[in-house]
Amino acid sequence: MSFSIIVDSCCDLTPDMRADPVFRSIPLTIRVGGKDYVDDQSLDTSLLIYAMDQSQDASSSSCPSPGDYLEAYRQAEGDIYVVTLSALLSGSHNSAWQAKQMFLEEAPERNIHVFNSCSASAGEVLLAQKIHQLAQSGVPFSQVVAQAELAITDTNTLFVLENLDNLRKNGRLTKVQAMLTGALRIKLIMGSTPEGEICKHGQALSIKQALSKLVDIMAADEKHIGKPLYIAQCLCPDRAQQLWELAQKACKFSSVVITATRGLSSYYANSGGVIVAY
Repeated sequence: MSFSIIVDSCCDLTPDMRADPVFRSIPLTIRVGGKDYVDDQSLDTSLLIYAMDQSQDASSSSCPSPGDYLEAYRQAEGDIYVVTLSALLSGSHNSAWQAKQMFLEEAPERNIHVFNSCSASAGEVLLAQKIHQLAQSGVPFSQVVAQAELAITDTNTLFVLENLDNLRKNGRLTKVQAMLTGALRIKLIMGSTPEGEICKHGQALSIKQALSKLVDIMAADEKHIGKPLYIAQCLCPDRAQQLWELAQKACKFSSVVITATRGLSSYYANSGGVIVAY
């Protein structure tokens, strides 16, 4: 049976996934310095980051509308699987869910499910790839949904950022954390809670130390054994490769998928940030 996987643009699809017609990405929009940057294939992430660096004011992002998702559903073939970033971080999930209700009024016979990834970036890629593998192998729709929902609860997302300025500008760090990281240049090891909120796992005085601590966290988590590691990097492919080399020595991942962050993930990760999911 044919199927379609619709993701929001926080899902940093690999080049192979972007070239696969099964996948379709619905863009969010980032507003910086009075200018809107649509997070589609034409967006130059380096220009977006440069604009953020030059702006002293808080920037913002806006999620796709229900109408954006509805149009994508109408064009989709077969069973429809929708992956959004954490519902606690964006309205994208709510828009996708509202569009689902409207779509089912038009086509009640269609199969469609909206997943709250409880993650972002690499975590969404992991989920989208899991859905693709299941659906492509002929697993029935209901079982794909059940197994993918189980995968969400079993996924861990972690990240280390070189530059925390944008998180600070947009209130994603507490005032105390913002002062500490600004004065001491502390690198935070962050992650997501099972519910999809951002939490702190540790800190370091350098990126090298932060990456080492990130690997230590993964190695101590037995859930990683035998699973693929997904890494999203923001303008730092060498750092992503370095992280994978460290993980190979300390962890027992089966493989690695490295991808580049698109607009929204770059908006939060900033240049030098790496996000992992497994």
